[in-house]
Amino acid sequence: MMDASEIEALFTRSAGQFTFARWGRPIAPVVFGVTDETLSVIKGALEAVMALSGHKMAETDPELGSNLMMFFFRDWDELPEVPGLDRLVPDLGPLLARLKQADANQYRIFHFDTDGGIKACFVFLRMEENLSAVPAETLALSQIVQSVLLWSDMAFKDRSPLAVAGEKTILRPDIAGLIRAAYDPVLPVASSDASHALRLAARVGLSQ
Repeated sequence: MMDASEIEALFTRSAGQFTFARWGRPIAPVVFGVTDETLSVIKGALEAVMALSGHKMAETDPELGSNLMMFFFRDWDELPEVPGLDRLVPDLGPLLARLKQADANQYRIFHFDTDGGIKACFVFLRMEENLSAVPAETLALSQIVQSVLLWSDMAFKDRSPLAVAGEKTILRPDIAGLIRAAYDPVLPVASSDASHALRLAARVGLSQ
């Protein structure tokens, strides 16, 4: 079971600020650039995490249409060709230049409602050699987990949110418990106060 200091670290960014946020509206997903078989795997991962959290999914978002957009592609230069993406992602050109310079293979952008809750997430996955070698089930679950909360940019640098049980890849039990606790309706959808980690830890303990 995680203690409060471990939970606090998962939401404390490299610049030092504690920032927690969960989705404040139902998730309406859309996925680009995958086969029907992979799409069903991603849908299964999303449904599993939603069942864990108790959060809801929807066919459409009344404001955005789709609010969780996942893009699978081979080269960052493909993204400017996506119609309207420059309106959803501010400064798309400079961002892509930085990602290409860093040889990045993934990137996530979050948008927020006025109360701080997540209202949209855009996930970009450049399927180069390393990502292409990851099994679809593992990649899908990892990306959904990293999109369901506003984790720190350092959260999973040293340890994956997933674990291997036999021949199956699963969500780590401590991370699963934390996601469940984070979506407790008693808690606010967002907080910049590190004491929020204490409230999360208390609910993780209750759920064990």
